[in-house]
Amino acid sequence: MDKTLTLRTVNVTRYILPLREGGSLPALADADDGFKYVLKFRGAGQREKALIAELLGGEIARALGLKVPELVFANLDPAFGRSEGDEEIQDLLKGSQGLNLALHFLSGAINYDPVAMSTDPLLASQIVWLDLFITNVDRTFRNTNMLLWNRELWLIDHGASFLFQHAWVNWKKNATGPFPIIKNHVLLPVASELEAVNKEFKSILTPEIIKTIVQTIPEEWLLAGGDSDDANEVRQVYNDFLNSRLSYSDQFIKEANDARTALI
Repeated sequence: MDKTLTLRTVNVTRYILPLREGGSLPALADADDGFKYVLKFRGAGQREKALIAELLGGEIARALGLKVPELVFANLDPAFGRSEGDEEIQDLLKGSQGLNLALHFLSGAINYDPVAMSTDPLLASQIVWLDLFITNVDRTFRNTNMLLWNRELWLIDHGASFLFQHAWVNWKKNATGPFPIIKNHVLLPVASELEAVNKEFKSILTPEIIKTIVQTIPEEWLLAGGDSDDANEVRQVYNDFLNSRLSYSDQFIKEANDARTALI
């Protein structure tokens, strides 16, 4: 990875439709570069913290060689959405003016079906390791957050990662604490290569790479949560969390293997 990581910035030109029911209401949208994107709004649900989790989770996955749609910053003009007829969507658009996050839309992709589709144990182990590392609670049988596109598995929706964000004072405990929710991971039953993956991924995620990824978080997102009035201080917490979590990887792999043994 280069020492600097920059995401492209696009301007949203058209709101097409909401993609699913729920509080976050991600949307399919056009941008001024001619591509369609899945737009994640700063005014929805967990607000900017969900966007930070989406950004960090996606870019960490990419650094590890996993398939993730391109992430871009997406500008929403104050005038955008004034003609929107749905009052809830109009409020969402008004509350999301400025910088949002979007994922390149994978046209024709289908949802991963754990019953009908098989997954290579090494790839399954890589994805489970990622979700252990970023404390992602949302890759279950109920909601796999994976797509099959061009015969490859792509990862989406990391906004439910980094649980410590919602109890900021406990970040150190979360970094080196158990993650029992991993027992619900859709790929855990076939993730038989966790120890090998752990060794490989620990060598990839150097402190420099972690710092580079954390550096991409926009300052305004860091300040929006109200955890500190110093963006650098907040950024440092994310950096320290990830490095601490990495130092704990041998333990979280053991937890996952124990949970897997119980399942099979």
